[in-house]
Amino acid sequence: MTNFPSSSESLNKGLGQWGLWMPGFMQFLTGLILWTYITVFHVSTTNAIYMAAVAFTAYGVHWFAMGLNKHFGGDTRIDGYMAIAFLWLSIIGALVFYDVGDVSVGILFTLLTLVYISDIPASLTGSRLWIRIKGAFHLITAVWLMYLTFAAITTFALGWTLPL
Repeated sequence: MTNFPSSSESLNKGLGQWGLWMPGFMQFLTGLILWTYITVFHVSTTNAIYMAAVAFTAYGVHWFAMGLNKHFGGDTRIDGYMAIAFLWLSIIGALVFYDVGDVSVGILFTLLTLVYISDIPASLTGSRLWIRIKGAFHLITAVWLMYLTFAAITTFALGWTLPL
């Protein structure tokens, strides 16, 4: 941790709002869209889209909870306990996407697994070392997500052929 910017109530409220709306709302909305697609088009529940719907919905709710917790100054130790459930969800996601041959999304879920493995001791113990490890996994996962976003959008919108 660089301790920049220094923590303050206004910073925590701002971070909480962004955590709530950007990743929380967007992922939850995507999950609802996928559930609607599965329902309307009677997509088989053995399809990887089912895993995507579960993950987007659950991670969206997770971001809502973390954003509200940050905004209202809640105890972050709860995140450590919730990380256990999200660790399990990330492992299942990795298994599903590697099994269907979608390596790029499998890598994403592997990185999320590492985030949650490190989140458990970071949140429950407050250890600076674990907090740094968790931060490193967050950074690596964020870079991978930005690449996937860039690759997916330019592939669909511009017809580029980037490795996914």
